[in-house]
Amino acid sequence: MEGVQAGVSTVEADESFRLRNERLRKLEELKSKGITPYPYRFSRTHKAAELQDIYKDLAAENETQDVVRVCGKVMKERNTWMFVDLYDESGKIQLFCHKDSLDAEKLKTLRLLDKGDYLGVEGTIRRTKAGELSIRVTDYTILSKSLLPLPDSWEGFTDVEARYRHRYVDMVMNPSVRETLKKRSLAVRAIRKFLDDRDFLEIETPTLQVEAGGADARPFITHHNTLDIDLFLRIATELHLKRLIVGGFERVYEIGRIFRNEGISTRHNPEFTMLEMYCAYGDYNDLMNFAEEMLLDCCIAVTGKHEVEYQGQTIDFTPPFKRLRMVDSIKSVAGVDVEQITSLEELKKTATALGVELGDEASRGEVINAIFESKVESTLVQPTFIIDYPVEISPLTKVHRTKPGEVERFELFVYGRELANGYSELTDPLDQRARLEEQARKKAAGNEEAMPLDLDFIEAMEYGMPPMMGIGIGIDRLVMLLTNSASIRDVIAFPTMKPLKKAE
Repeated sequence: MEGVQAGVSTVEADESFRLRNERLRKLEELKSKGITPYPYRFSRTHKAAELQDIYKDLAAENETQDVVRVCGKVMKERNTWMFVDLYDESGKIQLFCHKDSLDAEKLKTLRLLDKGDYLGVEGTIRRTKAGELSIRVTDYTILSKSLLPLPDSWEGFTDVEARYRHRYVDMVMNPSVRETLKKRSLAVRAIRKFLDDRDFLEIETPTLQVEAGGADARPFITHHNTLDIDLFLRIATELHLKRLIVGGFERVYEIGRIFRNEGISTRHNPEFTMLEMYCAYGDYNDLMNFAEEMLLDCCIAVTGKHEVEYQGQTIDFTPPFKRLRMVDSIKSVAGVDVEQITSLEELKKTATALGVELGDEASRGEVINAIFESKVESTLVQPTFIIDYPVEISPLTKVHRTKPGEVERFELFVYGRELANGYSELTDPLDQRARLEEQARKKAAGNEEAMPLDLDFIEAMEYGMPPMMGIGIGIDRLVMLLTNSASIRDVIAFPTMKPLKKAE
């Protein structure tokens, strides 16, 4: 049934169809009156919140002669259109439409409006006996005639799937959705300002890539018709940002969309936003200090304080964050000292005894990481840097300067979830080639998430790459924390959804 909202019952669909036809009738009646239901513009003087602030001291039953022009969406009418609740982006203002200030034809035409229509009005400011700031309407312009009915009330649009599929309706009916997206924008703005103020340059890198490198992830594949080659949507911006460092830049970053052809959950969306930042001449110790300062700055910019409430927990972003070696975290939580288990087979038996699932070809580092993910990760509620990862699972990271078999890498965990990943970057091109060749062997053996051998990146490194620190931060997960959002889909304007099957 064309034009009817998805995700509703047959009875609801029939009613929606009837209401749409009624609105189409009203649309034609407006046109017959010579009214253009979809004009080009409207000149506004104030938003609703501005008027509420300017006239906050206006006493009840008082009226001014101040003329204002406002516009927004009609959300409710009372007393046969005498009172109208008009909402714009900033909030609500009440309209008072009375025969003393509007002619009979204008009053009659009001009845051709519906909830969801856009209206622009001109009038004077008054405060009602009940204390409601209102506009005595002296003229109005219909700005858009809606054809589909909105839900009956703010509480009437609660079906989760329908909300995500019809996100624009969700934004209208649930102001908290718009507030979350506003805070997301504040968070991104705060991060950009933090980096820009420290002489970082944001430089865009390719979304379509010949090799999808920089992370362990399955890529999306597309085809370029003119070049007649398959290309990958990027799974990270890392390798191109590092090329910029080779090219002579010392501080670069990008906040961009990343695409990984993987599962969907409350913490994963195939298309998400990542900050990646690279800085010459620093290491992962400098980077942890830097990340603490940046995240605290972002938290304060969005919430006004150094801590947030998330799912019943108070998360404190005040530095310094706890720092704990991965092997020490396993010993503390699982009671196993993996450093003392030298045999891979014995380590696998230990992991199995702990109830940890392993792949058939798991290396020592992969086993240690699997134990960590299974037993430790969920216990890390307050911001915690887990440091010094196994070399086998960190192909782009510098080897640890004092701990054999480990690299100078950290991941930041908050509320049991990875929020950031950073390291002292590998700058030795020969070591990098050897590690990516090992990754390529894994890929050839069937590991779809292993990295390819990007020979152009290796060649770039051979021209000389300075000491460097780099970090990736998941913007979506950060905003989840800052807005107390349980699902990643709540902080993405239009999350990825499987299309509904069309009715036959």
